Amino acid sequence: MATGRGGEGARGRLGAGLNRRGEVRQAGRGADPVSPPSSQSPVASSPPRPLAQSPHPELAVQALPRSDDLQPTLLEGMVIAPAPVAHEPMGFFTDATLCIGCKACEVACKQWNALPADGMKWSGQSYDNTLHLSATTWRHVSFAEQELPNRGVRWLFNSDVCKHCTAAPCQEACPTGAIIYNEFGNVYVQQDVCNGCGYCVAACPFGVLGRSQADGRAHKCTLCYDRQKDGLEPACAKSCPTDSIKFGPVSELRELAKRRVQEVRGRGESGAYLYGADDAGEYQRLNAFFLLTEEPAAYNLPPAPTRPTARMLSRYLWSAVAGIGLSVVGALTLVAGKGGR
Repeated sequence: MATGRGGEGARGRLGAGLNRRGEVRQAGRGADPVSPPSSQSPVASSPPRPLAQSPHPELAVQALPRSDDLQPTLLEGMVIAPAPVAHEPMGFFTDATLCIGCKACEVACKQWNALPADGMKWSGQSYDNTLHLSATTWRHVSFAEQELPNRGVRWLFNSDVCKHCTAAPCQEACPTGAIIYNEFGNVYVQQDVCNGCGYCVAACPFGVLGRSQADGRAHKCTLCYDRQKDGLEPACAKSCPTDSIKFGPVSELRELAKRRVQEVRGRGESGAYLYGADDAGEYQRLNAFFLLTEEPAAYNLPPAPTRPTARMLSRYLWSAVAGIGLSVVGALTLVAGKGGR
């Protein structure tokens, strides 16, 4: 908020700050850019040395300090933000039986997160032009056409998204610690830490992550982290006209999903089931799960997702056994060769 007259507030914001000794640097034209050393300072040192004269001394560039210029007060005044308070895990329950393929969730996601368009061209796969999740498509509505016995066509719609796994392979594979679980239990990519190695892209069994052609980093659904912090539901769930996408505490969504499955089955859809709501094999439950009526492959979902780290111990053991076995064979061959001479 601007304050003062004649731009004095703006100059004050630019000029005021801390020097290398943690002292207040004065703002304003004609003022000494560095306050005199404090009498309480434990070490006396020379003031910073301007590199060049400037008509605006408050913006003068300062030389790097010598080793004797550094003082214990260097970090004074810096604010260490407290860790956010952990909340109950939040997630999505997507009911494919209610999805009408309107793509409102896709548009809302792109609009809120300022994601670019992926090209308005015919893909040859029904009315699906985005085809899959990517670095610029964080919600994807799939169109699957099924031919019926009466030669009619049935459409299967489903709004796919990051599953926010409770044991995420992408998070386990990330070498820099860029992928974390935030206070809402969501899998979140810290863009300032990501180095664009792409390990997470290969580790995800759902094809969620992608590397941006703009900055080379990995991007995916954030579950509208910024909106959650303000007490708002994600843009996709907010925009869904049929309430196919439900957002809330995962424990409540699971109970709601179980009741919904029974309701759908009671209406004659005996094949209705929940995908990802419970642990399955080596893969743990998802915080973004689905109600489906066909096999997962019909919705471009893996029937048995794999988690690379779950098999690492067995693979290490087999490697050790193979190594020991080859060593023994090599030793016996060497002994046999020497005995035959």
